[in-house]
Amino acid sequence: MPAYAQDEPPRPGRRRRREDDGPHPDERPTDILPAIQEAPMARRPGAAPRPAQGSEEEYDEIFGDDTYDDYDEYDDYEDYDDEQDFEDEDRAEPERIEDERPERQGPPPKKRKKKRALGWVAALTVLVLLAGGAYYGFTEIFGYEDYEGTGESDVLVQVEKGDSTSAIGNRLQAAGVVASGKAFVKAGEDNTAVSRLQQGYYVMKTKMSGASAVEKMTAAASKVGQVEIRPYTQFDDITQPDGKVTPGVYSLLSKASCADLNGTSTCVPVEELRKTVETGDLAKMGIPSWAVEPATKAERKDRRLEGLIAPGIFNVKPGWTAEELLTDVVKASAERILNAGLSDQSKGEGKTPYETLIIASIIEREAVKADFGKISRVIYNRLDEKMRLEMDSTVNYILDRPTLLTKPEEREKAGAYNTYKSVGLTPTPISVPSAEAIQAALKPTAGEWIFFVKCEKNGLSCFAVTNDEHNKNRLDAQRRGVY
Repeated sequence: MPAYAQDEPPRPGRRRRREDDGPHPDERPTDILPAIQEAPMARRPGAAPRPAQGSEEEYDEIFGDDTYDDYDEYDDYEDYDDEQDFEDEDRAEPERIEDERPERQGPPPKKRKKKRALGWVAALTVLVLLAGGAYYGFTEIFGYEDYEGTGESDVLVQVEKGDSTSAIGNRLQAAGVVASGKAFVKAGEDNTAVSRLQQGYYVMKTKMSGASAVEKMTAAASKVGQVEIRPYTQFDDITQPDGKVTPGVYSLLSKASCADLNGTSTCVPVEELRKTVETGDLAKMGIPSWAVEPATKAERKDRRLEGLIAPGIFNVKPGWTAEELLTDVVKASAERILNAGLSDQSKGEGKTPYETLIIASIIEREAVKADFGKISRVIYNRLDEKMRLEMDSTVNYILDRPTLLTKPEEREKAGAYNTYKSVGLTPTPISVPSAEAIQAALKPTAGEWIFFVKCEKNGLSCFAVTNDEHNKNRLDAQRRGVY
């Protein structure tokens, strides 16, 4: 039975090592690590005495003051020895098993305090940056720049079709009207007129507050450059029986070109527009290719574009030249005419696209919409029979009058547009035809009518195949006071 030291009772399951026992091969190292025997370091003559073993001064001399400065994050492991220590322990002599290795000291407390201070500074910096970012984000989402006052100098701003309120605000900002698009959006949140803004040009002022920009842009006077050309209109003005003048295409376009920008008028005079039509290159202006040759041969050069301006609303930019203005309107019209169904591939029975356009213009001037198809059939029947059209509208076109009854002496005057004297169609269209008139010219209603006369006060006509029937319709209309 093994013997135990008399001054300490044995612990169950554990044998106390005797000094004469050698190291057991399966025994794990003790908790006390063996010291490493080091040879004394040679000192230079006159050098300071070697610091006491295990002192802080000895630690600093060997490792330097800042050896662990960069390892503060591993403080929890600073008393942990690496694998080399365990290897050295296995090689240690048995008699030194009881020696204790001097406890390693970490960096002096003042060094750790310095590191903690730097950590607080870094944390504070991060907080400042986060706060700044939060403020910037708040400003971007909820804040905006804005001018004060009603603005300075005039500037023209264009709104495109489909622009949202935000898009309009961005356009105003780009033009220097408002300091930010959001200033306009915020000011117009409760104004329903802002949501109804249409495409076109608006005269605004630079450096306006958002509220002032909303107020000015929604005012009717601010919108410029817009013109509506209605079916039935011709290029020259028409004088009504009561003396009033109905403006033609020339006058309408000239008026639309007008705006006052910083005291300067942008109006393009009618005569300048007329001269451009007379001398301009029609192909470059953008008329359909099928219209270039016949339009160029027009009897009056200033009417070469007659019928080639489509009805509808146009937005012309104040400040454009006459050529720029006409080119923009003509190109837009060419697209609308094509959309109405008239092209090289789609035209009237046995007619060219340009002749179909002429027929459509006469239909527009002679009838109300409900009768378009029948009027178209009368024109086709007369052309097929080589009969004169005998349309009052063509005579009055030269006279710049609305479609009314003509006098005998007026019908006796010779001229290419006098269809009482000339056989066939007029050299050019005589008005702006609507899409419905174009469709009627493309597809006339089936029938054998040769004659028609206005017989109802709502504009409807009565149609006849024979002259006798036609005279009867005419007398009945006169008796009822229709004309």
